[in-house]
Amino acid sequence: IVANIGGVADARKAHAAGAEGVGLLRTEFLFLERTSAPTETEQFEVYRDIAVALAGNPVIVRTLDIGGDKPVPYITMLPEENPFLGERGIRLCLARPELLRQQVRAILRAAPYGKLRIMFPMVADLSEWRAARAIVEELRAELYAPQIELGIMIEVPSAALLANFFAAEVDFFSIGTNDLTQYTLAMDRGHPNLAGKSDGLHPAVLKLIQCTVEAAHAAGKWVGICGELGADPQAVPILIGLGVDELSISIPAIPMVKAQVRDLTLEEARRRAQDALACATAPEVRRKAANA
Repeated sequence: IVANIGGVADARKAHAAGAEGVGLLRTEFLFLERTSAPTETEQFEVYRDIAVALAGNPVIVRTLDIGGDKPVPYITMLPEENPFLGERGIRLCLARPELLRQQVRAILRAAPYGKLRIMFPMVADLSEWRAARAIVEELRAELYAPQIELGIMIEVPSAALLANFFAAEVDFFSIGTNDLTQYTLAMDRGHPNLAGKSDGLHPAVLKLIQCTVEAAHAAGKWVGICGELGADPQAVPILIGLGVDELSISIPAIPMVKAQVRDLTLEEARRRAQDALACATAPEVRRKAANA
């Protein structure tokens, strides 16, 4: 059980709350609400302090995930009719490699202070992953930096369906259930009329999670969850039953989820997962989960 965080203060709170690491460091907090990008030194100091605060526990640093609902004034972007299907996440960073290179250099410089990992968001195609990995390896050689684990977020159905190919090359997966649900169901999770239907326990989403986990484990890799679903009491047994190895959740939810996991058996979790996969709708999944 690890934490989703957005800064040094969060890192200290997460460690104090019993988190076994950080499954998602949202680095956007360094880039938003300012008129220019943070310098490499600014970023390095923050990543270093977070690594130290976690006292040797792993920290997954997600590279800049802006675009879509998180534009910044100092990055010029063409108007997009549907920014959630446009230039965001790794697409934006590969189109502006100076941003990604500066961030990766800062992470690599901070790596000796703890156990940092790098995760790329919104990867939909192997070419994106390979281009990002190449940048990391180039800079690692330049800086004589230590080897660092590299992973991707599974937020796009194409990545889940091609998980067996990705699993042969990445060190880990982290499933972003918020976006994976949005893209699988073609529902904006913030839409006032659709938010109630955009449910991560939809069987289609669960089958994509199952597909990802099976591909990862077949290749000897691990899988985390870093969306809101990881702290949903009805979802926790199902996710564990599907074979998810790590739940990354908000700091206040850590004690509750840890207590719930302690009371589960793996056999019971697997049974609940199979029950959920046999359902046709999200409400049906939730009814079965409520009666389990």
